[in-house]
Amino acid sequence: MKQIAPTLAPAILVLSLALAGPALSQTTPEGGEVEEGFSLMEEGAKLLLKGLMSEMEPALDEMGKALSDMEPALKELQPKMLELLALVDDLTNYQAPERLENGDILIRRKPDAPPPPPLPETPPEAAPQTDL
Repeated sequence: MKQIAPTLAPAILVLSLALAGPALSQTTPEGGEVEEGFSLMEEGAKLLLKGLMSEMEPALDEMGKALSDMEPALKELQPKMLELLALVDDLTNYQAPERLENGDILIRRKPDAPPPPPLPETPPEAAPQTDL
């Protein structure tokens, strides 16, 4: 019985709309009943959205504060993220990461993926220096 109920709900809805259609079309627009119904629906939608916004406002304010607190760290991280994005062209070209026994994490490129983009050239001043 539980399996039949979810399949009947759409059929009942379609049937009720089909039977209500002729009744709605018989009312004349001059009477204003149809227009009044649409304006009431519009008002209801506005009230619903206002209620949702008032409930979400504190959470959005907190999120804004958290993002403004994180802004300096994100600005510091931005060059490294851009460098990483230059190395990785499209994440769909890679397999899921796998962790080895020694703790290393490998992210292999899929065998059928197109060739990777060329590596960006590092300027001489940005190349790592080794003291001998």
